[in-house]
Amino acid sequence: MTVPTTLSGQLLVAKPRLGDPNFHRTVALLLDHGDDGTFGVVLNRPVDVDVEVVLPAWQQAVTPPSVLFQGGPVGLDTAIGVVTVPVGAALPPAVDRLVGPFCLVDLDSEPAHLSGVVTGLRVFAGHSGWGAGQLEEELEEGAWFVLPALPSDVVTRDPATLWRHVLRRQGGDLAIVSTFAEDARLN
Repeated sequence: MTVPTTLSGQLLVAKPRLGDPNFHRTVALLLDHGDDGTFGVVLNRPVDVDVEVVLPAWQQAVTPPSVLFQGGPVGLDTAIGVVTVPVGAALPPAVDRLVGPFCLVDLDSEPAHLSGVVTGLRVFAGHSGWGAGQLEEELEEGAWFVLPALPSDVVTRDPATLWRHVLRRQGGDLAIVSTFAEDARLN
């Protein structure tokens, strides 16, 4: 398998037999991928904590469900704001475009700056990270599907079905994989 030079802006979708419980049936958005490693956030792990508990000013700005999401097992004591902004649109203050429509927002700024440009916002506790070459090894082992990301994936209102939804929209064999039982041994 040949890994593209950059996977930034792509989704990593866990294959049914991925053994790491941190990533079972996860959909991760890769925000940065390069020679030094990879950084992303898991999109389908909501936590039963409202955003207002840790960032009261941001509660009204986040896209429902208005809870924190566990972005991964790394840095769980830090919050990361990911916003979607149409490609080519001028960025509001405190927003940095990473790739395509995916941007980071400085959560120390005022949420009012986002009005009118940002199409979605999600707040993540922690992130997912892979050291240099680590993700490439996992791809060679067949742990992940690499699939195109849509802005709506970041702010889905139904994160519990995101894994199935992303696979189903691919069609073909991946649509069949979306129907697999939760316990991979039953497939």
